[in-house]
Amino acid sequence: MIEADDSDGRAIGELSGMRVGRGVVGVAAGLVMVVLAALGYVLPPPFDPSPLVPDPAFRTLPAQPADELRPVPAAASITVEEVTVPARGTDLRATVRAPRAPGRHPAMVFVQGAGPGLREEFTEQAEWLARAGIVTLVYDKRTVGYDFRHRDFGLLADDALRMLAVLRGRPDVDPGRAGLWGVSEGSWVVPIAASRSADVGFAVLVSAPNVSPLRQVSWALGEQLDRLRAPSGVRELLIRAMSAVDMNFLRHDGVPALRGVRRPVLALYGTRDPSIPFVESSQTLTRALAEGGDPAYTIRYLAGADHGMRVDGGPFAAGYLETLANWVTGLPGTAEPEVPVAGATPVQRYEASDVPTAPWYASGTVLGFTLFLAAVGYVAGPVAALAIRLRGGDGAAAGARLWPPIRRRFRRMAQTGVGLLVSVAAFITLLVLFSVNQAGAWPAVLAGWLVVRALALLMLLQEVTATAAVVSALREGWQPSRPQYVAVAGVLGSTGLLLVAAAYYGLFAFPW
Repeated sequence: MIEADDSDGRAIGELSGMRVGRGVVGVAAGLVMVVLAALGYVLPPPFDPSPLVPDPAFRTLPAQPADELRPVPAAASITVEEVTVPARGTDLRATVRAPRAPGRHPAMVFVQGAGPGLREEFTEQAEWLARAGIVTLVYDKRTVGYDFRHRDFGLLADDALRMLAVLRGRPDVDPGRAGLWGVSEGSWVVPIAASRSADVGFAVLVSAPNVSPLRQVSWALGEQLDRLRAPSGVRELLIRAMSAVDMNFLRHDGVPALRGVRRPVLALYGTRDPSIPFVESSQTLTRALAEGGDPAYTIRYLAGADHGMRVDGGPFAAGYLETLANWVTGLPGTAEPEVPVAGATPVQRYEASDVPTAPWYASGTVLGFTLFLAAVGYVAGPVAALAIRLRGGDGAAAGARLWPPIRRRFRRMAQTGVGLLVSVAAFITLLVLFSVNQAGAWPAVLAGWLVVRALALLMLLQEVTATAAVVSALREGWQPSRPQYVAVAGVLGSTGLLLVAAAYYGLFAFPW
């Protein structure tokens, strides 16, 4: 291939004399940016959560009754037993902790939240409760039939009931006071199990969303981004990305199962939980239980508690273990308290709104196909350059003079396009990491967002200037070879596709 003798700067200067002036290029870039910004407002479905208007009962809560918080002696000697429980398609390992004291005791199965759900997560509270007189069982969540994209809450409920049967069959367990404890995702599972089987003596729901997983995640996203002081465009990017995700469990409705619960329910929430819309969750719970005819519920808000009933991820919140132990050991007398809802008054600013389904042109399938076409287009440039090299270069004088600087532009465009995709993936990963530990995170979030937006703007400018360079070269008498036509169409087309995708995800919208 014939290389240009001058520097890249001279080549660009040479192209600048090709009839398309900088003023025209600037105007064209501005117009394209306006169009792309408009697409970012017009194409995506609207998402604008409304301020939450809580029921009067949740605006000012009475203090939690003192007898629920009374000290619990948790120093009794216990036994620890490892068991293996057959389940549908797999075997699940479990650990049973039981008081050594004679007689029958209340019992409880821990049902995990989202993620791997290893039983070690519950060792501390399972052992404490066992020393307080409650037989506990913790088990490893199944890996067969459960993964990041596919979750069958009914299958998980079947696992929980199998574990409960193990406890109910023990001679040291009172089968009438054997129940299920579920946290977060587990609180979608426990009501299904309780509505299916009368063997569930009670249900404890910890940090229970009681709205669809998609609504819960979108609400948590808004709260966490507010804490990170992220620009408004970040939220739009993530919400639009979520709308394209197709997972079978995201729109699960837990209300029908709640309506079918006919056993005492204890629901515990933390006032510093950034992961669930706790006021709305409580309202949904009370309505569903009332519609199903179950008045036996107790809802308690614990001051300073996070999603795992801990304080800033450290020790358990004051009163959590005591409330749980006193309620379980006091059944059936504690099933219908005089004050159903009590504790620290929670504050939820916005409703948990459902994320609209992405239109067909923004579905995950179409997005994947777009990225595939862009990759093919970017590969076309190097393939075309190789083809020209193998043919001995472009023999035309105009081609030998004008093609090299255009080729260099195309190389830089491909690098920017790949860089933008990598930066978006890295930025989303950054947000996930900072959602766990948010201390001092906002400068990094702002810097990451500026990098993403700057790369999108650079890609736009490269598309416009490269198009101008190609037009100018054609006016100068350049007659592209077939491989060069392939390179021009591939690189300009790939960047155009990425620009439209970036516009949909709000990378050209204002405010930033």
